[in-house]
Amino acid sequence: MATLQPISRYPVPEPSEWPADISARILEVQEKAGFVPNVFLTLAHRPDEFRAFFAYHDALMLKEGGLTKGEREMIVVATSGVNDCLYCVVAHGAILRIYEKAPLLADQVAVNHRKADITERQKAMLDFALKVCRASGTVDEEDFQALRGHGFTDEDIWDIAAITAFFGLSNRMANVISMRPNDEFYLMGRVPKAAAETAKP
Repeated sequence: MATLQPISRYPVPEPSEWPADISARILEVQEKAGFVPNVFLTLAHRPDEFRAFFAYHDALMLKEGGLTKGEREMIVVATSGVNDCLYCVVAHGAILRIYEKAPLLADQVAVNHRKADITERQKAMLDFALKVCRASGTVDEEDFQALRGHGFTDEDIWDIAAITAFFGLSNRMANVISMRPNDEFYLMGRVPKAAAETAKP
């Protein structure tokens, strides 16, 4: 049987070591989710960066706008797949399945969004996100025109690019520190909650 790896190659602070504001944020997440996603535990190693990271995360992922919460998660999953980020594909794949109530969708988007059960508009959105991910220097007015043709505003296009760029940072740091996805994420949104609880080791 394989030995479970630690959740980070860097030290993970004990709860008693968390600054008060970070402790409050982590406990809030734990109460809502029923567990603490490892990204919170691992980034607590750098409190100032924890605060900056989650401030920008919330500004991008929780805002109102032309992208749904599910579409924002699609961007994360598709680009994290390109960046080989196990943590973000697994964790945000779980959130995507829940938002879209689609047990198969995250796997499709992570591997090949053009074959996924999504709309043509969403495929165009992810085409652009992957271009930003792989070759942002080649983005031009034709890309904007193509997205406008699908009903995206210029502010929506900024959001697509910003989410892609932010999670490019997240993907790279998760890979460097070997951030391990929580076991809970793997079954979330795939099976009824009661069955997922029964399946836990």
